[in-house]
Amino acid sequence: MGVDERRQQLIGVALELFSRRSPDEVSIDEIASAAGISRPLVYHYFPGKLSLYEAALKRAAEDLADRFVEPHEGSLGSRLLRVMRRFFDFVDEHGRGFSALMRGGPAVGASATNVLIDSVRQAAYDQILSHMGIVDAPPRLELVVRSWISLAESTALIWLDGRRIPRKELEAQLVYDFAALAAVSAAYDEEMATLLRQMVKDEPPDGPFADLIGRLVALAS
Repeated sequence: MGVDERRQQLIGVALELFSRRSPDEVSIDEIASAAGISRPLVYHYFPGKLSLYEAALKRAAEDLADRFVEPHEGSLGSRLLRVMRRFFDFVDEHGRGFSALMRGGPAVGASATNVLIDSVRQAAYDQILSHMGIVDAPPRLELVVRSWISLAESTALIWLDGRRIPRKELEAQLVYDFAALAAVSAAYDEEMATLLRQMVKDEPPDGPFADLIGRLVALAS
């Protein structure tokens, strides 16, 4: 293999191992064995496990950020639901790696990991604003979107600890949460109220936002 090809292979192998177990539990010998090469050859491409771990996290972060990319087709609620399905696909496939990424990983690599986390959050934030047709978000909308992204992260981490709630329910619940956060903010701010009206005006009767409204009305009655 060429240098770059071998590096990418090792990153892929490491990411697979880190997805199943804590990085502290994975040895260079295991990575070498899984890649079908010798331990010294691993060190030829990466100076140590930390550098390989950070490269694997970088790929995971790029993959996770891509999960928020969605064609501008259909209602906002439907788009968010598709995004949440892909988001939980990633969480499901890379459970331990996702936890390591969101919780900072080894302390010696915390700084680099935090940069990756912030890049994912910013990519998600930019995508949501793009779907709302907004370039410069007002303060309350920024608070809503960033709070929702944090909520999605924490929900996924809690779900990984036992998976006690059906995944599909959580995907839908997070879409409802976005609408609920926006609605609460709109109740106190006219600019957010205008944005909320624009957000729901094209929602179909069978869409996620309409479903939430129906459930709340039924609950109130």
